[in-house]
Amino acid sequence: MFRLQGTKVLAVEMTGDAVKAKNGSMVAYDGQMAFKKLSGGGEGLRGMVTRRLTGEQMTVMEVRGQGTCWFADRASEINLVSLQGDKLFVESSNLLATDAGLRTGTTFTGLRGASQGNGLFTTTVEGHGQAAIMSDGPAVVLRVSAQYPLTVDPGAYIAHQGNLRQSFQSGVTFRTLLGEGGGEAFQIRFEGDGLVYVQPSERNTIAGDV
Repeated sequence: MFRLQGTKVLAVEMTGDAVKAKNGSMVAYDGQMAFKKLSGGGEGLRGMVTRRLTGEQMTVMEVRGQGTCWFADRASEINLVSLQGDKLFVESSNLLATDAGLRTGTTFTGLRGASQGNGLFTTTVEGHGQAAIMSDGPAVVLRVSAQYPLTVDPGAYIAHQGNLRQSFQSGVTFRTLLGEGGGEAFQIRFEGDGLVYVQPSERNTIAGDV
């Protein structure tokens, strides 16, 4: 069971089951726990090869045992996402932990994947269970509907879920207006029905400012 202690620490209560988490994110535990490093996010050889080709680095550990384990990463804000058979798309560096029953993988996303140097792919989490995602500052969850499409700066994007289509468009950003842009800026446009998670802080990206 996932629960937050404050906004920056994730507590996971285990009764012999397991959880997958970002390597090195364990800050404390009680009871009996066993830790095992997984390769390629736990998807096997194909996942390892995909990540190596795309440059998306995601080192994951499996924690199994009896008791409570606490996770955190660089004082990032943590948000819980419940999945009911649907799929979550999330930047690999923003994924903290998932129920062991959830499947993780990679998917092609085009230019947006170039943010953070993550190549052209992003991480997917699918199935029934909970995932914990991180943000630099409190995350904002924005609803996308047929009447209200959404445009997001790739540096602020964290994750999305639902029946959404994404496309990439050039445009003028605030940084470009201030004369800080180095060329043509790109933005992500979401259409359909779903949720988009953004953070109130921008990473340095390739796709956001080419």
